[in-house]
Amino acid sequence: MANLGVHVYEQATAVSIPVVADSGLPYVTGAAPIHTASKPGKSNTPILCTCWEEAVEKLGFSYDWESYPLCEFMYSHFQLFNCQPVIFCNVLDPAAMKEDVGTKEHDVSEHKVRLPLAAMSGTVAVTAGGAKLTGDEDYTVYYDDRTDACVVELLETGSAYDAKALSISYTAVKPDAVILADIVEGVGHVDDCMTAVGKIPDTLCAPSWSHNTVVAAVMATKAAGIMGLFHGKCLIDADCGENGVRDYSELSGYKDKNNFVDENQIVCWPMIKLGDYQFHLSTQLAGLMAKVDTLNAGCPYESPSNKSLKMDACCLADGTEVDLNWPQVNIVAGDYGVVTAVNFLVGGWVAKGNYTACYPANTDVKDQFIPVSRMFDWVGNTLIRTFWAKLDKPMNRRLIDSILDTCNIWLAGLVGTERLLGARAEMLESENNLLDLMAGILHIHIYITPSSPAQEIDFTLEYDVNYVMEALAA
Repeated sequence: MANLGVHVYEQATAVSIPVVADSGLPYVTGAAPIHTASKPGKSNTPILCTCWEEAVEKLGFSYDWESYPLCEFMYSHFQLFNCQPVIFCNVLDPAAMKEDVGTKEHDVSEHKVRLPLAAMSGTVAVTAGGAKLTGDEDYTVYYDDRTDACVVELLETGSAYDAKALSISYTAVKPDAVILADIVEGVGHVDDCMTAVGKIPDTLCAPSWSHNTVVAAVMATKAAGIMGLFHGKCLIDADCGENGVRDYSELSGYKDKNNFVDENQIVCWPMIKLGDYQFHLSTQLAGLMAKVDTLNAGCPYESPSNKSLKMDACCLADGTEVDLNWPQVNIVAGDYGVVTAVNFLVGGWVAKGNYTACYPANTDVKDQFIPVSRMFDWVGNTLIRTFWAKLDKPMNRRLIDSILDTCNIWLAGLVGTERLLGARAEMLESENNLLDLMAGILHIHIYITPSSPAQEIDFTLEYDVNYVMEALAA
Protein backbone atom coordinates (compact mmCIF):
# COMPACT_ATOMS: atom_id res chain seq x y z
CA MET A 1 0.00 0.00 0.00
CA ALA A 2 1.35 3.44 -0.92
CA ASN A 3 2.39 5.75 1.91
CA LEU A 4 2.38 9.14 0.22
CA GLY A 5 3.30 12.46 1.81
CA VAL A 6 5.89 13.74 4.31
CA HIS A 7 6.34 11.69 7.51
CA VAL A 8 8.14 12.35 10.79
CA TYR A 9 9.23 9.56 13.12
CA GLU A 10 10.70 9.77 16.63
CA GLN A 11 13.55 7.75 18.01
CA ALA A 12 14.31 7.18 21.70
CA THR A 13 16.95 9.49 23.20
CA ALA A 14 20.34 7.81 23.24
CA VAL A 15 21.07 8.85 26.84
CA SER A 16 18.71 7.84 29.65
CA ILE A 17 17.93 9.85 32.78
CA PRO A 18 19.22 7.88 35.80
CA VAL A 19 16.61 6.54 38.23
CA VAL A 20 18.47 7.46 41.41
CA ALA A 21 18.04 4.98 44.27
CA ASP A 22 16.66 6.04 47.64
CA SER A 23 19.24 6.63 50.35
CA GLY A 24 18.78 6.61 54.11
CA LEU A 25 15.32 5.02 53.80
CA PRO A 26 14.77 2.75 56.83
CA TYR A 27 12.81 -0.48 56.95
CA VAL A 28 11.96 -1.13 60.60
CA THR A 29 10.66 -4.40 62.03
CA GLY A 30 8.97 -4.78 65.42
CA ALA A 31 5.72 -4.36 67.33
CA ALA A 32 3.42 -1.34 67.40
CA PRO A 33 0.11 -0.76 69.25
CA ILE A 34 -1.76 -1.04 65.99
CA HIS A 35 -5.02 -1.74 67.83
CA THR A 36 -4.99 1.93 68.89
CA ALA A 37 -4.57 3.26 65.34
CA SER A 38 -7.42 5.20 63.73
CA LYS A 39 -6.63 3.77 60.28
CA PRO A 40 -4.58 0.66 61.10
CA GLY A 41 -2.27 -0.81 58.50
CA LYS A 42 -2.07 -4.52 57.92
CA SER A 43 0.20 -6.58 60.18
CA ASN A 44 3.25 -8.25 58.63
CA THR A 45 3.08 -5.94 55.65
CA PRO A 46 5.31 -2.95 54.77
CA ILE A 47 3.62 0.32 55.81
CA LEU A 48 4.96 3.57 54.34
CA CYS A 49 4.76 6.65 56.58
CA THR A 50 5.85 10.14 55.56
CA CYS A 51 5.14 12.05 58.78
CA TRP A 52 4.40 11.68 62.48
CA GLU A 53 0.66 12.04 62.08
CA GLU A 54 0.50 9.37 59.40
CA ALA A 55 2.57 6.96 61.49
CA VAL A 56 0.30 7.41 64.52
CA GLU A 57 -2.76 7.03 62.30
CA LYS A 58 -1.52 3.76 60.78
CA LEU A 59 0.39 2.22 63.70
CA GLY A 60 -0.84 3.87 66.89
CA PHE A 61 1.57 5.18 69.52
CA SER A 62 2.74 4.39 73.04
CA TYR A 63 5.57 5.48 75.30
CA ASP A 64 6.01 1.86 76.37
CA TRP A 65 8.88 1.35 73.95
CA GLU A 66 9.92 -1.94 75.49
CA SER A 67 6.58 -3.45 74.44
CA TYR A 68 6.23 -1.41 71.25
CA PRO A 69 9.73 -0.66 69.87
CA LEU A 70 8.40 0.72 66.58
CA CYS A 71 7.15 3.70 68.59
CA GLU A 72 10.71 4.45 69.73
CA PHE A 73 11.82 4.61 66.12
CA MET A 74 8.77 6.61 65.10
CA TYR A 75 9.40 9.22 67.79
CA SER A 76 13.12 9.49 67.01
CA HIS A 77 12.85 9.69 63.24
CA PHE A 78 9.88 12.05 62.93
CA GLN A 79 10.00 14.10 66.12
CA LEU A 80 13.74 14.40 66.78
CA PHE A 81 15.37 14.19 63.33
CA ASN A 82 12.45 15.40 61.21
CA CYS A 83 13.26 12.85 58.52
CA GLN A 84 10.93 10.95 56.21
CA PRO A 85 9.80 8.55 54.89
CA VAL A 86 10.01 5.32 56.92
CA ILE A 87 8.75 1.85 56.04
CA PHE A 88 7.47 -0.03 59.09
CA CYS A 89 6.63 -3.71 59.40
CA ASN A 90 4.47 -4.33 62.46
CA VAL A 91 4.53 -7.99 63.48
CA LEU A 92 1.97 -7.65 66.29
CA ASP A 93 -1.28 -9.19 65.06
CA PRO A 94 -4.17 -8.24 67.39
CA ALA A 95 -6.36 -10.91 65.81
CA ALA A 96 -4.04 -13.68 67.01
CA MET A 97 -1.91 -12.19 69.81
CA LYS A 98 -4.55 -11.46 72.43
CA GLU A 99 -6.07 -12.62 75.70
CA ASP A 100 -9.41 -12.14 77.41
CA VAL A 101 -9.48 -10.13 80.62
CA GLY A 102 -12.39 -11.15 82.82
CA THR A 103 -14.86 -8.75 84.40
CA LYS A 104 -13.38 -6.57 87.15
CA GLU A 105 -14.76 -3.66 89.11
CA HIS A 106 -13.06 -0.30 88.59
CA ASP A 107 -13.49 2.92 90.52
CA VAL A 108 -14.65 5.87 88.45
CA SER A 109 -12.71 9.15 88.65
CA GLU A 110 -14.08 12.25 86.94
CA HIS A 111 -16.51 10.02 85.07
CA LYS A 112 -13.63 7.98 83.63
CA VAL A 113 -11.94 4.62 84.07
CA ARG A 114 -8.43 4.13 82.76
CA LEU A 115 -7.62 0.67 81.44
CA PRO A 116 -4.25 -0.55 80.17
CA LEU A 117 -3.37 0.58 76.65
CA ALA A 118 -3.42 -3.08 75.62
CA ALA A 119 -7.22 -3.13 75.94
CA MET A 120 -8.89 -3.39 72.53
CA SER A 121 -11.56 -0.70 72.41
CA GLY A 122 -14.01 -2.72 70.34
CA THR A 123 -14.09 -5.51 72.91
CA VAL A 124 -14.82 -3.40 76.02
CA ALA A 125 -18.04 -4.41 77.80
CA VAL A 126 -19.32 -2.22 80.65
CA THR A 127 -21.96 -2.69 83.32
CA ALA A 128 -23.05 -0.38 86.13
CA GLY A 129 -25.13 -1.60 89.06
CA GLY A 130 -25.79 -4.83 87.21
CA ALA A 131 -27.14 -3.04 84.12
CA LYS A 132 -25.30 -3.44 80.83
CA LEU A 133 -24.32 -0.09 79.31
CA THR A 134 -24.39 0.72 75.61
CA GLY A 135 -21.32 2.03 73.83
CA ASP A 136 -21.59 5.52 72.29
CA GLU A 137 -24.82 6.03 74.23
CA ASP A 138 -23.78 5.54 77.84
CA TYR A 139 -20.02 5.65 77.40
CA THR A 140 -17.26 6.09 74.85
CA VAL A 141 -13.85 4.44 74.61
CA TYR A 142 -10.69 6.12 73.34
CA TYR A 143 -6.93 5.92 73.69
CA ASP A 144 -4.78 8.49 75.48
CA ASP A 145 -1.23 8.01 74.23
CA ARG A 146 0.09 10.68 76.63
CA THR A 147 -0.69 8.43 79.59
CA ASP A 148 -0.69 5.10 77.75
CA ALA A 149 -4.26 4.30 78.70
CA CYS A 150 -7.48 3.07 77.17
CA VAL A 151 -10.09 5.40 78.62
CA VAL A 152 -13.73 4.51 79.25
CA GLU A 153 -15.60 7.80 79.69
CA LEU A 154 -19.20 8.00 80.80
CA LEU A 155 -21.35 10.29 78.67
CA GLU A 156 -23.34 13.02 80.33
CA THR A 157 -26.39 12.02 78.30
CA GLY A 158 -26.06 8.37 79.28
CA SER A 159 -27.77 6.36 82.00
CA ALA A 160 -24.74 5.96 84.30
CA TYR A 161 -22.99 9.34 84.18
CA ASP A 162 -22.71 9.59 87.96
CA ALA A 163 -21.74 5.97 88.58
CA LYS A 164 -18.99 5.49 91.17
CA ALA A 165 -17.86 2.08 89.92
CA LEU A 166 -18.02 0.12 86.68
CA SER A 167 -17.63 -3.57 85.96
CA ILE A 168 -15.56 -3.96 82.80
CA SER A 169 -14.30 -6.86 80.71
CA TYR A 170 -12.24 -6.67 77.53
CA THR A 171 -9.77 -8.42 75.27
CA ALA A 172 -6.15 -7.22 75.41
CA VAL A 173 -3.38 -7.51 72.86
CA LYS A 174 -0.25 -9.34 73.98
CA PRO A 175 2.90 -7.64 72.72
CA ASP A 176 4.94 -10.19 74.66
CA ALA A 177 3.51 -12.85 72.34
CA VAL A 178 5.85 -11.59 69.61
CA ILE A 179 8.65 -14.14 69.30
CA LEU A 180 11.90 -14.43 67.38
CA ALA A 181 10.24 -16.16 64.44
CA ASP A 182 7.86 -13.21 64.02
CA ILE A 183 10.74 -10.75 63.80
CA VAL A 184 12.65 -12.94 61.35
CA GLU A 185 9.54 -13.18 59.18
CA GLY A 186 9.07 -9.42 59.41
CA VAL A 187 12.63 -8.76 58.28
CA GLY A 188 11.96 -10.99 55.29
CA HIS A 189 9.04 -8.83 54.22
CA VAL A 190 11.57 -6.19 53.14
CA ASP A 191 11.38 -7.98 49.79
CA ASP A 192 7.73 -6.91 49.54
CA CYS A 193 8.44 -3.18 49.77
CA MET A 194 8.60 -2.42 46.07
CA THR A 195 5.27 -4.10 45.41
CA ALA A 196 3.56 -2.88 48.59
CA VAL A 197 4.71 0.75 48.78
CA GLY A 198 6.76 1.43 45.63
CA LYS A 199 9.96 2.07 47.58
CA ILE A 200 13.21 0.14 48.11
CA PRO A 201 14.79 0.76 51.54
CA ASP A 202 18.54 0.70 52.12
CA THR A 203 18.67 0.68 55.94
CA LEU A 204 17.32 -2.24 57.98
CA CYS A 205 16.51 -1.81 61.67
CA ALA A 206 14.92 -3.93 64.39
CA PRO A 207 15.16 -2.03 67.71
CA SER A 208 15.03 -4.30 70.79
CA TRP A 209 15.73 -7.34 68.57
CA SER A 210 18.81 -6.61 66.45
CA HIS A 211 21.21 -7.78 69.18
CA ASN A 212 19.84 -11.29 68.72
CA THR A 213 22.33 -13.27 66.64
CA VAL A 214 19.65 -14.89 64.48
CA VAL A 215 17.95 -11.56 63.74
CA ALA A 216 21.29 -9.88 63.05
CA ALA A 217 22.33 -12.65 60.65
CA VAL A 218 19.02 -12.51 58.76
CA MET A 219 19.22 -8.72 58.57
CA ALA A 220 22.74 -8.94 57.13
CA THR A 221 21.64 -11.51 54.55
CA LYS A 222 18.70 -9.37 53.48
CA ALA A 223 20.82 -6.21 53.37
CA ALA A 224 23.15 -7.99 50.95
CA GLY A 225 20.32 -8.73 48.53
CA ILE A 226 17.01 -6.92 49.03
CA MET A 227 14.63 -8.53 46.53
CA GLY A 228 17.72 -10.50 45.53
CA LEU A 229 19.09 -7.39 43.77
CA PHE A 230 19.60 -4.29 45.89
CA HIS A 231 22.17 -3.67 48.62
CA GLY A 232 21.86 -1.84 51.92
CA LYS A 233 23.08 -1.77 55.51
CA CYS A 234 21.56 -3.12 58.72
CA LEU A 235 22.03 -1.33 62.04
CA ILE A 236 22.79 -3.71 64.91
CA ASP A 237 22.79 -2.92 68.64
CA ALA A 238 25.27 -4.75 70.84
CA ASP A 239 23.32 -6.10 73.81
CA CYS A 240 23.88 -3.91 76.86
CA GLY A 241 21.44 -5.69 79.14
CA GLU A 242 22.22 -7.72 82.24
CA ASN A 243 24.03 -10.44 80.28
CA GLY A 244 25.37 -8.18 77.55
CA VAL A 245 28.25 -5.74 77.13
CA ARG A 246 28.47 -3.59 80.25
CA ASP A 247 32.02 -2.35 79.71
CA TYR A 248 33.60 -1.08 76.49
CA SER A 249 36.50 -3.54 76.78
CA GLU A 250 34.10 -6.45 76.18
CA LEU A 251 33.04 -5.28 72.72
CA SER A 252 35.76 -6.92 70.65
CA GLY A 253 35.13 -10.38 72.05
CA TYR A 254 31.38 -9.82 71.88
CA LYS A 255 31.54 -9.00 68.16
CA ASP A 256 33.55 -12.10 67.37
CA LYS A 257 31.48 -14.41 69.58
CA ASN A 258 28.21 -13.24 68.04
CA ASN A 259 29.61 -13.11 64.50
CA PHE A 260 28.89 -9.40 64.08
CA VAL A 261 31.59 -9.16 61.41
CA ASP A 262 29.64 -8.53 58.20
CA GLU A 263 30.37 -5.60 55.89
CA ASN A 264 26.61 -5.04 55.65
CA GLN A 265 26.25 -4.59 59.42
CA ILE A 266 26.93 -1.47 61.48
CA VAL A 267 27.27 -2.28 65.19
CA CYS A 268 26.23 0.30 67.82
CA TRP A 269 26.90 0.50 71.59
CA PRO A 270 25.63 1.49 74.17
CA MET A 271 22.08 2.87 74.47
CA ILE A 272 21.46 6.61 74.85
CA LYS A 273 19.15 8.90 76.82
CA LEU A 274 17.31 12.13 76.16
CA GLY A 275 15.62 13.34 79.32
CA ASP A 276 13.39 10.50 80.50
CA TYR A 277 13.47 8.76 77.12
CA GLN A 278 15.86 5.92 76.35
CA PHE A 279 16.82 4.94 72.80
CA HIS A 280 18.76 2.21 71.09
CA LEU A 281 21.71 3.92 69.43
CA SER A 282 20.81 2.22 66.14
CA THR A 283 17.46 4.06 66.18
CA GLN A 284 19.06 7.49 66.33
CA LEU A 285 21.87 6.51 63.97
CA ALA A 286 19.23 5.69 61.33
CA GLY A 287 17.77 9.17 61.77
CA LEU A 288 21.21 10.77 61.64
CA MET A 289 22.17 8.89 58.46
CA ALA A 290 18.91 9.94 56.80
CA LYS A 291 19.47 13.57 57.84
CA VAL A 292 23.05 13.67 56.53
CA ASP A 293 21.99 12.03 53.26
CA THR A 294 19.14 14.52 52.84
CA LEU A 295 21.48 17.47 53.36
CA ASN A 296 23.63 15.98 50.58
CA ALA A 297 20.77 15.72 48.07
CA GLY A 298 20.17 12.07 48.88
CA CYS A 299 23.76 10.94 48.27
CA PRO A 300 25.34 8.86 51.09
CA TYR A 301 28.93 9.93 50.50
CA GLU A 302 29.38 11.59 53.91
CA SER A 303 29.83 9.68 57.17
CA PRO A 304 27.36 10.19 60.04
CA SER A 305 30.33 10.20 62.42
CA ASN A 306 30.96 13.45 64.30
CA LYS A 307 27.39 14.62 63.59
CA SER A 308 24.92 15.56 66.34
CA LEU A 309 22.71 13.04 68.09
CA LYS A 310 19.62 13.93 70.12
CA MET A 311 20.79 12.83 73.56
CA ASP A 312 22.19 13.89 76.91
CA ALA A 313 23.84 10.68 78.18
CA CYS A 314 25.01 7.20 77.23
CA CYS A 315 23.54 4.34 79.23
CA LEU A 316 23.04 0.60 79.58
CA ALA A 317 19.67 -1.09 79.19
CA ASP A 318 18.90 -0.68 82.90
CA GLY A 319 19.56 3.07 82.71
CA THR A 320 23.03 2.98 84.27
CA GLU A 321 24.97 5.84 82.72
CA VAL A 322 28.12 5.09 80.73
CA ASP A 323 30.83 7.75 80.63
CA LEU A 324 33.44 7.04 77.97
CA ASN A 325 36.58 9.18 77.87
CA TRP A 326 38.36 9.99 74.63
CA PRO A 327 40.94 7.16 74.76
CA GLN A 328 38.10 4.68 75.36
CA VAL A 329 36.09 6.11 72.45
CA ASN A 330 39.17 5.74 70.27
CA ILE A 331 39.32 2.05 71.13
CA VAL A 332 35.59 1.43 70.60
CA ALA A 333 35.26 3.39 67.34
CA GLY A 334 38.81 2.98 66.04
CA ASP A 335 40.04 -0.45 67.14
CA TYR A 336 36.79 -2.39 67.55
CA GLY A 337 34.83 -0.92 64.62
CA VAL A 338 31.76 -0.05 66.72
CA VAL A 339 29.75 3.17 66.46
CA THR A 340 29.32 4.91 69.79
CA ALA A 341 28.56 8.41 71.12
CA VAL A 342 30.80 11.02 72.69
CA ASN A 343 30.59 14.51 74.14
CA PHE A 344 34.06 15.99 73.63
CA LEU A 345 35.43 19.46 73.01
CA VAL A 346 32.63 21.50 71.34
CA GLY A 347 29.40 20.61 69.58
CA GLY A 348 27.73 18.46 72.23
CA TRP A 349 26.91 14.79 71.78
CA VAL A 350 27.86 13.24 68.44
CA ALA A 351 28.03 9.80 66.88
CA LYS A 352 31.56 8.46 66.59
CA GLY A 353 32.65 5.66 64.29
CA ASN A 354 33.30 5.22 60.57
CA TYR A 355 33.57 1.45 60.33
CA THR A 356 31.18 -1.31 59.36
CA ALA A 357 31.17 -4.48 61.46
CA CYS A 358 33.71 -6.23 59.20
CA TYR A 359 36.54 -4.08 60.58
CA PRO A 360 39.22 -4.86 61.76
CA ALA A 361 39.14 -8.35 60.21
CA ASN A 362 38.41 -6.93 56.75
CA THR A 363 40.30 -3.78 55.80
CA ASP A 364 39.19 -3.50 52.17
CA VAL A 365 38.39 0.20 51.86
CA LYS A 366 35.15 -0.46 49.97
CA ASP A 367 33.91 -2.68 52.81
CA GLN A 368 35.30 -1.18 56.00
CA PHE A 369 34.23 2.47 55.77
CA ILE A 370 30.53 3.26 56.21
CA PRO A 371 30.30 6.07 53.62
CA VAL A 372 32.47 4.28 51.05
CA SER A 373 30.52 1.03 51.36
CA ARG A 374 27.19 2.89 51.24
CA MET A 375 28.30 4.69 48.07
CA PHE A 376 29.04 1.34 46.41
CA ASP A 377 25.57 0.16 47.46
CA TRP A 378 23.90 3.35 46.23
CA VAL A 379 25.67 3.47 42.87
CA GLY A 380 24.90 -0.20 42.31
CA ASN A 381 21.23 0.24 43.26
CA THR A 382 20.94 3.23 40.91
CA LEU A 383 22.46 1.27 38.01
CA ILE A 384 19.96 -1.56 38.53
CA ARG A 385 16.98 0.80 38.60
CA THR A 386 18.20 2.87 35.66
CA PHE A 387 18.98 0.06 33.23
CA TRP A 388 16.29 -2.45 34.12
CA ALA A 389 14.26 -1.04 31.23
CA LYS A 390 17.09 -1.91 28.83
CA LEU A 391 16.79 -5.63 29.49
CA ASP A 392 15.73 -7.74 26.50
CA LYS A 393 16.32 -4.96 23.97
CA PRO A 394 18.49 -5.89 20.96
CA MET A 395 22.11 -5.97 22.12
CA ASN A 396 23.70 -3.77 19.48
CA ARG A 397 26.20 -0.93 19.42
CA ARG A 398 23.52 1.68 20.00
CA LEU A 399 22.39 -0.04 23.21
CA ILE A 400 25.96 -0.35 24.48
CA ASP A 401 26.76 3.30 23.73
CA SER A 402 23.53 4.39 25.39
CA ILE A 403 24.44 2.52 28.58
CA LEU A 404 28.03 3.78 28.62
CA ASP A 405 27.07 7.39 27.88
CA THR A 406 24.34 7.43 30.52
CA CYS A 407 26.70 5.97 33.11
CA ASN A 408 29.57 8.30 32.34
CA ILE A 409 27.46 11.45 32.27
CA TRP A 410 25.89 10.59 35.64
CA LEU A 411 29.21 9.57 37.19
CA ALA A 412 30.89 12.73 35.89
CA GLY A 413 28.22 14.74 37.67
CA LEU A 414 29.03 12.98 40.94
CA VAL A 415 32.73 13.71 40.41
CA GLY A 416 31.99 17.34 39.55
CA THR A 417 30.09 17.81 42.81
CA GLU A 418 32.92 16.06 44.71
CA ARG A 419 30.71 13.17 45.81
CA LEU A 420 33.20 10.88 44.09
CA LEU A 421 36.91 11.49 43.60
CA GLY A 422 36.75 9.84 40.20
CA ALA A 423 34.53 7.48 38.21
CA ARG A 424 34.03 6.01 34.75
CA ALA A 425 32.24 3.20 32.93
CA GLU A 426 33.96 0.99 30.37
CA MET A 427 33.21 -2.10 28.32
CA LEU A 428 36.41 -4.12 28.57
CA GLU A 429 37.23 -6.60 25.85
CA SER A 430 38.82 -8.92 28.42
CA GLU A 431 35.49 -9.21 30.31
CA ASN A 432 33.24 -9.66 27.26
CA ASN A 433 34.08 -12.94 25.56
CA LEU A 434 32.37 -14.13 22.41
CA LEU A 435 30.27 -16.80 24.11
CA ASP A 436 28.84 -14.31 26.63
CA LEU A 437 28.01 -11.81 23.90
CA MET A 438 26.33 -14.51 21.82
CA ALA A 439 24.31 -15.46 24.92
CA GLY A 440 23.18 -11.87 25.38
CA ILE A 441 25.38 -11.19 28.41
CA LEU A 442 26.96 -7.75 28.52
CA HIS A 443 29.61 -6.80 31.09
CA ILE A 444 30.08 -3.11 31.98
CA HIS A 445 32.94 -2.25 34.33
CA ILE A 446 32.28 0.69 36.68
CA TYR A 447 35.26 2.33 38.35
CA ILE A 448 34.39 4.55 41.33
CA THR A 449 36.42 6.10 44.11
CA PRO A 450 34.40 7.55 47.00
CA SER A 451 36.18 9.72 49.56
CA SER A 452 37.38 8.03 52.72
CA PRO A 453 36.40 9.86 55.93
CA ALA A 454 39.16 12.12 57.28
CA GLN A 455 39.65 10.18 60.51
CA GLU A 456 42.94 11.72 61.54
CA ILE A 457 44.48 15.10 60.86
CA ASP A 458 48.09 15.51 61.98
CA PHE A 459 49.92 18.79 62.48
CA THR A 460 53.67 18.99 62.96
CA LEU A 461 54.95 21.88 65.09
CA GLU A 462 58.55 22.94 64.67
CA TYR A 463 60.48 25.81 66.16
CA ASP A 464 61.98 27.79 63.27
CA VAL A 465 65.04 29.73 64.44
CA ASN A 466 65.08 31.85 61.27
CA TYR A 467 62.07 33.81 62.52
CA VAL A 468 64.16 34.95 65.52
CA MET A 469 66.73 36.60 63.31
CA GLU A 470 64.09 38.12 61.02
CA ALA A 471 62.09 39.53 63.92
CA LEU A 472 65.08 41.00 65.76
CA ALA A 473 67.06 42.23 62.78
CA ALA A 474 67.77 45.98 62.75
